[in-house]
Amino acid sequence: MIYTINPAFEQRLNEVADRITVALDQLIPPASGPEAQLMRAMRHGALSKGKRLRPFITIEVGRMFGAQEKALLRGAAAVECMHAYSLIHDDLPCMDDSDLRRGRPSCHKAFDEATALLAGDALQPLAFELLATGYADRPALATALVRELAVTAGSTLLVGGQTEDMGGLAAGATDDRLQFILLGKTAAMLSASFAMGALVGGASAADVEHCRLAGRAAGVAFQLVDDLLDLTADAAQLGKPVGADAQNGKFTYAGLHGVEATKQRIEQLTAEAVTHLQATKGDTAFLVELVRRMAARRT
Repeated sequence: MIYTINPAFEQRLNEVADRITVALDQLIPPASGPEAQLMRAMRHGALSKGKRLRPFITIEVGRMFGAQEKALLRGAAAVECMHAYSLIHDDLPCMDDSDLRRGRPSCHKAFDEATALLAGDALQPLAFELLATGYADRPALATALVRELAVTAGSTLLVGGQTEDMGGLAAGATDDRLQFILLGKTAAMLSASFAMGALVGGASAADVEHCRLAGRAAGVAFQLVDDLLDLTADAAQLGKPVGADAQNGKFTYAGLHGVEATKQRIEQLTAEAVTHLQATKGDTAFLVELVRRMAARRT
C-alpha cells in the first residue's frame, strides 16, 4: 500500500495533537503536595511525545458531525488518559517488559515499577472524571460516553485482550483466539475513539455504529501494521524496542499467516473501515484519508 504525504493533512494532525497536549497539561493535576511523585509519573505517561491518534480521531469524527473542537477536547483527553494508562501497564515487567516508549524511558524505568502501576491506576479514573464533569450539562451524553469507555477498557475488550495476549503462542495458535486479542488489545480503543466523537457530535445511532465498526476494522489493521513493523523497522524509527514479539513468543497475525497474507488483510480491513465511514451522513474525505494513512504508516 503506497501513501503519499499530504502536507495539509500532516499540518492538521500536528496542530490538533499540540492542542490535545495543552489540554492534557491543564487537566492532569500538577506535581505538588505529598502525591507529587505520582503526578509526575502520570504526566510522564500521558504528556510524552506521541501522535495523539486516538484523541485526534475523536475530535475529527465529532467535527464531521458538526461539533466544535472545544466541546470535543474533554472527550479526546479522556481517551488519551485511558490509552496512556494502558501503555504504562503494558510496558511493566510483568507484561511486555519494555524499557522504551515514545522515544524515552518507559514509566517504570523513569520512576519505579510501583509508581508506574499507580500512575496507570490514577489515569484510568481521571478519564471517567473528565467525561462526567466535562459533559455534566448533557447527562445522557455523559452516561453514553462513560459507558462506551468503560466497556472498552473492561474484561471483554482491552483488559481481556491483554490477558489473552499474555498467554502467547503457548496458549494455542487459533484464528478465533487471535481475533479476540486483536479486537481487544488495539481495536477496542480506536473503535471507542470513533464512537465517542460521533456521540459528542450528536450522530444518529446508525452512524455511531458505523463509526464504531470503522474504528474496529481500522484498529485491527493498525495492530497488523504494528506487528509488521516489529519485524521490519528499528527502535530509533519506532521509538520503542523491536523484535520483542518473536523474542517473547507473542501470538501475531504475521506469525500465524505470514507477511504477505498480513499485508493483504490490512488492505481488506482498511477497505472495510472506509465502507463504514462512507455509509454515514458526514463528509468523510478527511477521515478516509486518515484511515488509509494509518494502514500505510512506517512508524
